[in-house]
Amino acid sequence: MGQPGLNRRQLLAAAGGLAVAGSFGFAALGTGADALASGADTRVRYWNLFSGGDGYNMIAMLDAFRKDNPDIAVKDSTLQWGSPFYTKLAMAAAGSRAPDLGVMHMGRVTGFSPGRLLDAWDVDLLAKYGVRQQDFNPQLWNRGVIDGELYAVPLDIHVQLCFYRRDVLKKAGLLGDDGRMVPVTSADEWFDVLKEAKAATKKGLQTFGFWHSDQNFQWWFFVAFYTQLGGTWFNDAGTEVTFDTDKATQVLEFLRRHITDGYADPNFGGGAGAEQFVNGSPFVWEGNWSVPVFDAAKVDYGATPLPPVFGKQATHAESHAFVLPHQADRGGPANEAAHQLAAYIVKDAQQWALGGHIPAYRPILSTAAYKKMTPQNEYVSAMDHQATEPKVWFAGSTGILAQDIGPIVVSSTTGSAKPDAAARRMKSELTRLLATKNPMDGRTAAQGGAVA
Repeated sequence: MGQPGLNRRQLLAAAGGLAVAGSFGFAALGTGADALASGADTRVRYWNLFSGGDGYNMIAMLDAFRKDNPDIAVKDSTLQWGSPFYTKLAMAAAGSRAPDLGVMHMGRVTGFSPGRLLDAWDVDLLAKYGVRQQDFNPQLWNRGVIDGELYAVPLDIHVQLCFYRRDVLKKAGLLGDDGRMVPVTSADEWFDVLKEAKAATKKGLQTFGFWHSDQNFQWWFFVAFYTQLGGTWFNDAGTEVTFDTDKATQVLEFLRRHITDGYADPNFGGGAGAEQFVNGSPFVWEGNWSVPVFDAAKVDYGATPLPPVFGKQATHAESHAFVLPHQADRGGPANEAAHQLAAYIVKDAQQWALGGHIPAYRPILSTAAYKKMTPQNEYVSAMDHQATEPKVWFAGSTGILAQDIGPIVVSSTTGSAKPDAAARRMKSELTRLLATKNPMDGRTAAQGGAVA
């Protein structure tokens, strides 16, 4: 594979702006003594974006790998989450300074110029270390396939969830005999549940928190419920917008109703929903990464996938995945060790599940240990009804699609725009994005081979 034909300005514009360029050197290279100082025969340079609890879990998994594979030294570097990470990874891949192994959100893979900034995985080498396609959810595995080649190996899916407090729901008569929230199958049932829960909620607390002014969360929730309605985005060729404004309006009206009916307080912004939940609010919609937070707070709670208010189960999902940043001379012991390390972590993701993520490697999900994990065992079904962003270059976590469309959803949810007008604006933005060229390679979605 030849050197990618991308210049510095294209990369910076694509991945997040010129402001991060000056910080490229130090964070990407990591700190401390070289990993080969341990006396190991092979070194693997590994970049990730995991901080907080995820960071601790990843370090524990890397230490386990080091103990089991003393001949392989892992030099890991943690970079800033979001656009800075993707900028540095792109620049490294284009400048012959790429690590042997990296992590990306699956939704960003299509836009990362597979074949130019990412190298394809050797599926036979992965199989040698126990990672095979049949051990993964087909939808999830195929998200990493571009033009017939595998460019991303899924580690997990992370999903948006409906967290609920058992103490409040028990008082409201909303717990079943199994101690879980009563099932909800329609929008009317959901608002009936909120009405009953509100009557049992302590004064001064909102009934429901859902990050109403946050563009990312509102976009994620929109994706989930639009998918429940069977909504589509583009045709398979990536040449036509198929976005349904009537269905979009229905979703936007549903989101807005949480505020107009008095269940979500518009004066509470940011992470106030989680704080109120800890203090006794009955519901909050949050990502599964909040599991360790609520565990630490000693809250008696459960968590389900987002309610199927439009009849079909679908919960917004993204995925952390392992990738091979482009190296002109990829191959040899370091490349094989990168395959071995990725396979080891994917198969050993029981530890990773402690952070709330659902392991992508399905054999883990059937183990007795995983089945005992709560509330993980309550929402594991989300693996089989993932609502994902369209497979286009401008999608994915912190991507252009969320940046451009998310604020429109917020404007409807918070009341500064009417839902039907917001839906039309969303379609207009989708039309513009579809015709826009990816700065990574100068191709539109139609030219980029977006269909797996």
